[in-house]
Amino acid sequence: MNYILFDGPARNALLPFTFTRPVADILVGIMTIRQKWEAHLRSTTTTVTEEYLSEKFPMVELEENVMINASFLPNNVLAEMVSNLGPNQAIFKGDDVVAFYADDQQEVDFDTYEILEYNEDCITIENTWDIFSKNDLAIREDFEFLAEDRKSQPIPASVNAIAPENIFIEEGAKLEFVTLNASTGPIYIGKDSEIMEGSIIRGPFALCDNAQVKMGAKVYGATTVGPHSRIGGEVKNAVLFAYSNKGHDGFLGDSVLGEWCNIGADSNNSNLKNNYEEVKLWSYETESFAKTGLQFCGLMMGDHSKCGINTMFNTGTVVGVSANIFGSGFPRNFVPSFSWGGAAGFTTYVTKKAFETARLVMSRRNVDFDEKEAAILEHIFEESKKWRKE
Repeated sequence: MNYILFDGPARNALLPFTFTRPVADILVGIMTIRQKWEAHLRSTTTTVTEEYLSEKFPMVELEENVMINASFLPNNVLAEMVSNLGPNQAIFKGDDVVAFYADDQQEVDFDTYEILEYNEDCITIENTWDIFSKNDLAIREDFEFLAEDRKSQPIPASVNAIAPENIFIEEGAKLEFVTLNASTGPIYIGKDSEIMEGSIIRGPFALCDNAQVKMGAKVYGATTVGPHSRIGGEVKNAVLFAYSNKGHDGFLGDSVLGEWCNIGADSNNSNLKNNYEEVKLWSYETESFAKTGLQFCGLMMGDHSKCGINTMFNTGTVVGVSANIFGSGFPRNFVPSFSWGGAAGFTTYVTKKAFETARLVMSRRNVDFDEKEAAILEHIFEESKKWRKE
């Protein structure tokens, strides 16, 4: 069967992260949503997404296809239902379509479909804050799936391990003289990753392949460090996508960083308002601030954005794609894509300069900044003009 993941109605609520990727390529837990579905279905997938993303993330359509709403994270029961879908069948959870069968000539009309109800619990990612607020459960589910019937590498003798049965170490990982407390949740240490001396980590925690924890880091639960990313200082309930750095002292909490982000030394974000009220976040859908239902909510930063040393972020700050933030004081809590500046004001970060930086940053990790990437960012630059004061 040919499986195709589609963005679904949550796509705009997941901006700025879905400016640069389909919903399926959001990282939550130990794997991206796409990786989870492919592992459960034992099959590759392609994507239906925005037209400007489709060259980088193409769709392959065959005579028989199963379309899957990428906002739904798989589990064994749901994956089995999806793998057994036949012609004119669809899976719904309440009023939401989870998956449906479609041939290459078929116009989909669910009134003509046999509707299969999925009534059990599953994780859904429908808002930006779901990525960190549901990361605890996502790590636990991924850990159980990945560790099943597999044997961890041995825990080094110098490691202070609490509940070692909840720790899984992949080949090539390096860690010595660190404390791992897995009594509060599982700890996954990916292939060729590194935890430097003196680090103290409390689960649930996921360190993905080739990622790194710097010396003396303090990491609280429900944190994911994506492939090739680095963390240091104090981190709590945060998700970093691939190739992002928060390598120095400072606090990052209840936050999400996209790819190719960099947090300057001694930068901090607030994750709790002084009056303890519910946090509101900028909504790209309504172009206003929306309630999250959360008391703790920090920084949402899109791909390729950076901040200088000693940057301070207010509770519930949203930073778009390819913004460069620096200077004293608190920048406003919505920073549009391709903004350059800080609390004193912003100008436009023109694409020529932004692309030069992206090219240098990516080349340091042996990744090309190609025409596809440039075209995506050009589209975002044009789309985000209305939010910049130019």
